[in-house]
Amino acid sequence: MAPAEILNGKEISAQIRARLKNQVTQLKEEVPGFIPGLAILQIGNRDDSNLYIKVKLKAAEEIGIKATHIKLPRTTTESEVIKYITSLNEDSTIHGFLVQLPFDSENSINTEEVINAIAPEKDVDGLTSISAGKLARGDLNDCFIPCTPKGCLELIKETDDKTNGRKVVGDVAYDEAKERASFITPVPGGVGPMTVAMLMQSTVESAKRFLEKFKPGKWMIEYNNLNLKTPVPSDIDISRSCKLKPIGKLAREIGLLSEEVELYGETKAKVLLSALERLRHRPDGKYVVVTGITPTPLGEGKSTTTIGLVQALGAHLYQNVFACVRQPSQGPTFGIKGGAAGGGYSQVIPMEEFNLHLTGDIHAITAANNLVAAAIDARIFHELTQTDKALFNRLVPSVNGVRKFSDIQIRRLKRLGIEKTDPTTLTDEEINRFARLDIDPETITWQRVLDTNDRFLRKITIGQAPTEKGHTRTAQFDISVASEIMAVLALTTSLEDMRERLGKMVVASSKKGEPVSAEDLGVSGALTVLMKDAIKPNLMQTLEGTPVFVHAGPFANIAHGNSSILADRIALKLVGPEGFVVTEAGFGADIGMEKFFNIKCRYSGLRPHVVVLVATVRALKMHGGGPTVTAGLPLPKAYIEENLELVEKGFSNLKKQIENARMFGIPVVVAVNAFKTDTEAELDLISRLSREHGAFDAVKCTHWAEGGKGALALAQAVQRAAQAPSSFQLLYDLKLPVEDKIRIIAQKIYGADDIELLPEAQHKAEVYTKQGFGNLPICMAKTHLSLSHNPEQKGVPTGFVLPIRDIRASVGAGFLYPLVGTMSTMPGLPTRPCFYDIDLDPETEQVNGLF
Repeated sequence: MAPAEILNGKEISAQIRARLKNQVTQLKEEVPGFIPGLAILQIGNRDDSNLYIKVKLKAAEEIGIKATHIKLPRTTTESEVIKYITSLNEDSTIHGFLVQLPFDSENSINTEEVINAIAPEKDVDGLTSISAGKLARGDLNDCFIPCTPKGCLELIKETDDKTNGRKVVGDVAYDEAKERASFITPVPGGVGPMTVAMLMQSTVESAKRFLEKFKPGKWMIEYNNLNLKTPVPSDIDISRSCKLKPIGKLAREIGLLSEEVELYGETKAKVLLSALERLRHRPDGKYVVVTGITPTPLGEGKSTTTIGLVQALGAHLYQNVFACVRQPSQGPTFGIKGGAAGGGYSQVIPMEEFNLHLTGDIHAITAANNLVAAAIDARIFHELTQTDKALFNRLVPSVNGVRKFSDIQIRRLKRLGIEKTDPTTLTDEEINRFARLDIDPETITWQRVLDTNDRFLRKITIGQAPTEKGHTRTAQFDISVASEIMAVLALTTSLEDMRERLGKMVVASSKKGEPVSAEDLGVSGALTVLMKDAIKPNLMQTLEGTPVFVHAGPFANIAHGNSSILADRIALKLVGPEGFVVTEAGFGADIGMEKFFNIKCRYSGLRPHVVVLVATVRALKMHGGGPTVTAGLPLPKAYIEENLELVEKGFSNLKKQIENARMFGIPVVVAVNAFKTDTEAELDLISRLSREHGAFDAVKCTHWAEGGKGALALAQAVQRAAQAPSSFQLLYDLKLPVEDKIRIIAQKIYGADDIELLPEAQHKAEVYTKQGFGNLPICMAKTHLSLSHNPEQKGVPTGFVLPIRDIRASVGAGFLYPLVGTMSTMPGLPTRPCFYDIDLDPETEQVNGLF
């Protein structure tokens, strides 16, 4: 009998590898920047495994596959291996991976558990139970065949033309077998090279399947179809009729890794800042800010427009898109206002979670704020009742006979110019300077806070217990979101930056007129610990299944009224260069938008692409001189019947706000939020006038009644505007004197003739400049109901001088806020608060009456 014909695995595998190389080259040409990725996970250091892996890595390099070898030590545990596998499952640059067997570990590792942790779509070794089941069922188009049998099959295919149906025998004792077999593979050079070639073929196949499903840079996201009803049901009924996606699923869809997400139940999650670090090289998406005309009691619908716009961009135009919104205070939820999460068919859901505790960020701010307040009064008390020596001995106690400064105390010594670290070496004069903050109680600017509307806390007397030895003083409570810590959270750019900002917060002055900070009190490290989770943005979703970050909710008058820089930054990286991030600025363009540009963008370094300016027919009628609206009474006829003259008169306010936005060099798209009583002639008039006066475009929106579909024209206008040339510029230079910066805002944005600094404001401007805070940006605390300081003046007031009553400093947040008139920082409850309607169904645990 003739000796067996040798099937040369080396030759056949070389042909397959050459074919694969061409396919990979073609893939790279079709999708620039795309590279098929293979990962090999090894535990331990077996010589045979090292050799096999080396061969696989070399083959991958020749073909053009990017191969990653992850070598774990022998001490690795099963849970650590699973963690690595989860990470590889979620890595979109890895299209196939395998675990090198056998394991070389000191620990007991269940091979089946580990193999089955591999995502079936990346199981290029074909070893998971799911792959085996599909193979058994014959689903060959949707699974991977294990590489060695697949290599054998390929070798058999090569012999089909030669066998004439004769039986083929596999590898056995080579020398004896070749005398009897018809075909045989050599050792080495037989099945081994074919196994490697099949691994490469499966990896390329997996990469192709990935590209069929995933367009590079595009999320694979499932949107919710809205079941629109007429008339539009209540917000809560709409919210509850919608099927929520598990928030972990949404996180995966938008490209977050499981290790970057902390789930708070099924509907909300926190996103870790490590996501920002991982994506730091990815270009940012387009940045859109939603603002409005000067607000009226009729409401313009900025939040609803923000949500409608992202639903249109995502669920209807299939763009990667994120909304970034503020977290509402819980106080007004039980007071006069009820909940806020958009409305109609453009909402953040679930509304109850959005409006109540969410993930506890406001509670963390309350705790941190009140720790500072407690520290201030305790320090004043202890300094008043102790000698320098006793104070120093308690501040730097002897522990086991050793005195030691804490880190924060050493930093204070350095600020005082005392370069000593041994407490026993301080002179009496140094002990006095170190131990005494000497706070002047009259200068305390730090108040206690509570997230409840409570008018009786607006002015209180503290220290009345006999234990405080008569050291009483007048104080007050603000609502929690008015705390400077909230503004710090919104403007911080990292954990390190937040630690620094919290330390810089000025709480009072010493009797010598020097600023006293949270760092001087020794509390800033503890504040950072209390805020360490609050710094992570909260992930939620819209009715149509697009992602939303809900993070930070500073006041829009005494603070800057914008959600956090960190949420925007993470969102801009997640959406990628073709995507959109839509954020909302509080109140009208003269307040929230001006602060968004001059404060938020100045600190973040982010460049906005488009301003969306929201207006309504009825609000413009009010600015045009329409009759007063009284809550609880029917709307006057002027607001529900066509009146083009009133609309045209009121357009002056919209025209001024378009000018304000264009002053920063950014294209403006006007969103005319339509109500059913508006006429086409009124809506067309606003759109035409807007375009004539500098708007890039102006479009009618019906997103309240129709969801994303009703904001489709707006979304398309925003897409076009984002491509338009723009030259972003800030309004003023920080180096200008405080008074000049205020004057620029008043004249250019509000239309004032000039400003008048009243004596207290004049004094503060001098004090802050002397203390080194003169170079901070300006955050005007002014009524939101008028461009002027008089809330009664609608439209575009002229010929007024803006009076500046006082100036205060939020040094940690990083701005000075001039007070124009008096600002309430603690709302009260009305005669009939919302809480009369709020209850819990004990059967379903459903919250009723919140909206």
